[in-house]
Amino acid sequence: MERDQAEQRVKELRGELEYHIDRYYNQDNPEISDYEYDQKMQELKKLEQKFPDLVTADSPTQKVGGTAKREAGVLVRHNVPMLSLQDVFSKEEVEEFVEEMIQQLDEPEFVVEYKIDGLSMALRYEEGELELALTRGDGINFGEDVTANARVIRDVRKKLKEPVEYLEIRGEVYMNSEDFQRVNKMQELNGKKPFANPRNCAAGTLRQLDSKVTKERGLSMFVFNIQQIRGMEISTHTQGYEYLKRNNIPVIDDYRLCRTKEEVWDAICAIGDNRGNLGYDIDGAVVKINSFAQRESLGATSKVPRWAVAYKYPPEEKETTLLDIELSVGRTGRITPTAIFEPVRLCGTSVSRATLHNQDFIDELDIRIGDHIQVYKSGEIIPKVRKVLKEKRPAGTVPYHLPGVCPVCGAKTQREKDTADMKCTSPNCPAQLERHIINFVGRDAMDIKGFGTVYVEELVRRGYLRDVADIYTLQEYREELIEQGIIGKEKNTDKLLEAIEKSKENDASKLLTGFGIPNVGKAAAKAILREFQSIDDLQKADAQALQAVNDIGEVSANCILDFFKNGQNKKMIGRLRKLGVNMKSKEQPAGDKFHGMTVVVTGTLPSLGRKEAAALIEGQGGKVSGSVSKKTTMLLAGENAGSKLAKAQELGIRVITEEELLAMLEES
Repeated sequence: MERDQAEQRVKELRGELEYHIDRYYNQDNPEISDYEYDQKMQELKKLEQKFPDLVTADSPTQKVGGTAKREAGVLVRHNVPMLSLQDVFSKEEVEEFVEEMIQQLDEPEFVVEYKIDGLSMALRYEEGELELALTRGDGINFGEDVTANARVIRDVRKKLKEPVEYLEIRGEVYMNSEDFQRVNKMQELNGKKPFANPRNCAAGTLRQLDSKVTKERGLSMFVFNIQQIRGMEISTHTQGYEYLKRNNIPVIDDYRLCRTKEEVWDAICAIGDNRGNLGYDIDGAVVKINSFAQRESLGATSKVPRWAVAYKYPPEEKETTLLDIELSVGRTGRITPTAIFEPVRLCGTSVSRATLHNQDFIDELDIRIGDHIQVYKSGEIIPKVRKVLKEKRPAGTVPYHLPGVCPVCGAKTQREKDTADMKCTSPNCPAQLERHIINFVGRDAMDIKGFGTVYVEELVRRGYLRDVADIYTLQEYREELIEQGIIGKEKNTDKLLEAIEKSKENDASKLLTGFGIPNVGKAAAKAILREFQSIDDLQKADAQALQAVNDIGEVSANCILDFFKNGQNKKMIGRLRKLGVNMKSKEQPAGDKFHGMTVVVTGTLPSLGRKEAAALIEGQGGKVSGSVSKKTTMLLAGENAGSKLAKAQELGIRVITEEELLAMLEES
């Protein structure tokens, strides 16, 4: 690769990595797997090694972790940096590290232990009493004070049995599989979005402002290092573990002490073989020098200690047999095929299902019922089918084709123009009704607390709900609902009925979102209702008026027109009106300084939270978007703006500071 090409690729990779670092560390909502992220980071490292003049101080290869978030709590300065570990991906890299240590040190011992997939936290004890808990934050300067939440974590000791003058320890806060499943079940019952994986749940829970929520969810912690100690001499990592265990502090005690590269690799393989049997997630194995004196002599770079590496296992894959292909119908009528296969254990959980997306995906794999297939977990979260082992294909298998009729209601299906999606053509399909109501009661729409999926399915099955308007007639059946226990006992039933009644007062933008009109989500619904002010006014709008709304194009406008022309929808809206559901917008902008503008907010602002800044912009008629595009009017950027800032500059979009935003708002 020539230098000009390398410079362009480095720029692209840095933008992508900054974006994904922000999603992982600061939003606790990663979009790609650890493996995919690691591949991008490795590519960037190799390019920077080949072209050293391209290395910059703000490159992701030179930085640690995310940013310390003011919203989560008081910022605390690190006494000891909470550095990352150097990642390695092959046996050769592990052996190279071990050989290098043997050359530099006098008979070094290596500790090989689990790398827990969670959120780093340090605990500080003074005279045996827990004084402070802080997150990793930026890893070098500041972390977030999470002491109140740490005190309710069951594995955190408030007092040491063998107190010392000062002790700082570092560990990983995580959520075990059992607690994660319990929390997600409660999320669903309460009508809230489930967490994507245990790590996201643990990170979000640790940063909760309400420690009661942290206690209810049930976090765990393993300590993996003594950062600093005064008042006692401890010379090795394993001695430190013995001291911590005497104080009932959970440590990663299933470790191996090794002296040769062969022993180290055997220990890594043993951990890899056992990771499917653990009750929590790990994302690798750590190899570290046992002696503290030897660690100190090796020191650290600006990002990683020189005395440890983290081996990252390749994505786990298993062979199994495809038993069946199950079809489900979504809210829009889209039919999704799902592979049902002999259960296998992947990344610690039993897996027996994976989406096959659509007919094109099935044809591309040439997957057939009875086939031997290779399955894996994308990002160690979502089960997927990698490939068909055609050399093992049994005789008599036939190509699979989606049926011409809906598997739920029997109506004809048709393929959507310019897509690979097959859809049910009946608007009265029960499966569509369930998904439609789930969307309607969800957080982004009418936000009816406690109206979980289980209740929706049961109420549809028993005939209480035939469209969304029926939600507001459930009060008439209170005694029946209590008697049959559909929602629970009297207290639970009344609580849900009260939430339904309260939702009648919602802004009309929530109602419009709940209608589930294609291409009309939460942001678009707000923009539309700011223009038309009521559902009644919106029903009278023509295509030209709709397209005058910011970000509403021809396709979206036609979807809206089609929805309001439909006779069943007209009847449903009429019933909602009679039942007392608000049809008017309450969120009228205070002014129009940002009318017609699309603004993206990114980074840490000096005084405003991002939500607060967004509210100010929307209050002046602007639209706040989560991503930068050619349609973006301006970018409000704070510290660590990352890839969004880079993209805005590349597109020539105006970038403003918080000070400039406030000045614009003050202008007469």
